[in-house]
Amino acid sequence: MNTLLDTIPKNKKLILFDGVCNLCNASVLKVIKHDKKNVFLFTSLQSVTGKAILKELGIDTSKVDSIILYIPEEAFYIKASAALHIMKEFSGYWKLTQIASFLPNFFNDFLYDYVAKNRYKWFGKKEHCLIPSKEIKEKFLDL
Repeated sequence: MNTLLDTIPKNKKLILFDGVCNLCNASVLKVIKHDKKNVFLFTSLQSVTGKAILKELGIDTSKVDSIILYIPEEAFYIKASAALHIMKEFSGYWKLTQIASFLPNFFNDFLYDYVAKNRYKWFGKKEHCLIPSKEIKEKFLDL
């Protein structure tokens, strides 16, 4: 029996993000800008597709309210680990972010959680999830 995860092309990586968070939406647009190899697809945690994927992965969003990176036939990553895996695909000065991968996960996740906990207060929140422009529409799973 095929699952929703089976429909994700094996050469793509799926980013699940908080669709109402201004910081998260800005981050998605930044990833799209720097995704020169066209490897990323996106869906919001709040979308029907996002919720179904979370269920298939067995992720309880009441315990994990963060960015999630799903790499088909490999694994999924959350929090700082997801962010570092995403930035690994970028070139230029972004390679410097990989220095953080040498730090303990608990330290990176502590910083990640601090920002995540304050993201709405610092950056605001939208009423609705990001609606992508027609130029980037094909990068999103559900529209």
